[in-house]
Amino acid sequence: MPPLGAASNLLLRLHPPLTLALRRLSISSVSNRDFGHGGTSDPDKNILRAKTSLLKDSSHHIRSSLLTGPALLSDDQTSLLPNQAIGFVASSQANFMRVIVEKPGPDPQNSNSNCSNLLDPRIGTDLLCVVRDLLKKVKRRVLVGDKVIVGSVDWTDKRGMIEDVFERVTEVIDPPVANVDHLLVFFALDQPKLEPFNLTRFLVEAESTGIPLNLVLNKTELIPEEALFDWKERLQSWGYQPLFCSVDKKVGLSAIEEKLKGKTTVLMGPSGVGKSSLINALRGGQNDADEDIMNKLLEQNSKWFGEQRVGTVSTKSGKGKHTTRHVSLLPLAGGGFLADTPGFNQPSLIKVTKRNLAHTFPEIRRMMQESEPSRCSFNNCLHIGEPGCVVKGDWERYPYYLQLLDEIKIREEFQLRTFGTKREGEFRYKTRSGGIKQAEPKLDKKKHRRISRKRINQSIVDDIEDDIFDL
Repeated sequence: MPPLGAASNLLLRLHPPLTLALRRLSISSVSNRDFGHGGTSDPDKNILRAKTSLLKDSSHHIRSSLLTGPALLSDDQTSLLPNQAIGFVASSQANFMRVIVEKPGPDPQNSNSNCSNLLDPRIGTDLLCVVRDLLKKVKRRVLVGDKVIVGSVDWTDKRGMIEDVFERVTEVIDPPVANVDHLLVFFALDQPKLEPFNLTRFLVEAESTGIPLNLVLNKTELIPEEALFDWKERLQSWGYQPLFCSVDKKVGLSAIEEKLKGKTTVLMGPSGVGKSSLINALRGGQNDADEDIMNKLLEQNSKWFGEQRVGTVSTKSGKGKHTTRHVSLLPLAGGGFLADTPGFNQPSLIKVTKRNLAHTFPEIRRMMQESEPSRCSFNNCLHIGEPGCVVKGDWERYPYYLQLLDEIKIREEFQLRTFGTKREGEFRYKTRSGGIKQAEPKLDKKKHRRISRKRINQSIVDDIEDDIFDL
């Protein structure tokens, strides 16, 4: 096992099961199996990603996804005070959020404000908001796209505090955006080079959300026609009908615009593939009128709806450079919103389990549909050569499926050993007037308990044994 930093070592000492999981991971391989299916070592180098995702998920993703407080039901009959408003989060940067007002509270200076709410000039106002501390205590994370209640509104300075969050229709973890109804998986054919396994990870993450998706490949001008045709046939065998475009040459953009009309779309893909350039092209280079309220208040002199910064591809690593640094919803000329998010090299797959992984592969869904009325002999079949399995291993992405399955198994084993099957909640409920349940955080027991010296010494011994074992 490669040497870890101080923070990682501390995490391993706090979670001995994680040390065991990483040790098993170090001595395991995803190559040839005893299940009768042929394997390939091509994606095996990516098994190391499980180590990184285990450390990251244990410290952030697992807890934030498992421990969430209750949300308000999306009800338009919610009564508001004069200093309250309902809106949606359009952007998030640092500890601030930009909320666009959809329904303001009654105006005390206008007695007829309730009757003419559609004409209220406060509708569409941009508010610079912070999140109430209580929401953070009950693990209720506010995402871009959330419909929220804003309190303590100062209509003059255009400030407020997010007090509550309405129930979400959909939620995407990577990138973190709520109430999305369309996903656009965006990759480049070259610069950076298109890697099938990395593309598979993004597609699995997108499929796991249950949200309709489209696959778009950019930079068609960088590869010959024969390679373009080969990629088209290859992706069709995966079960997708890809769209091809060249943002620089303004080719294929009309088909993309048609897919985005009237929808809230998340643009997801690695850095350097041209996401910011696509946004600028789809929005026609709009950079007028709509000032960036948050950055204006923070005296940064930039714009919310201005053109997106465009980066290049690193000549050393061949990977893209990060240019988008925060999540924001950008309005499109044809209607709808496009979520511009920071690029990332690999999704966490935190919501993908070994039970639903197979459903994220169109090839497996097609084989199971074609075999009907026959089905796998076991309800919990993982399609790794079990007796009576209708899914055969003669398709291209089967080694990638095995690779991801092993990674998810290790993560789930760690979750089970660390958190168990049942856990006491970290908040309790109180019923307010009107039968509305309000969450109150409990005191965190054993939060300040010191780790015994014996346990620390034993962890050090285990680390030394692991280092000797690796040699």
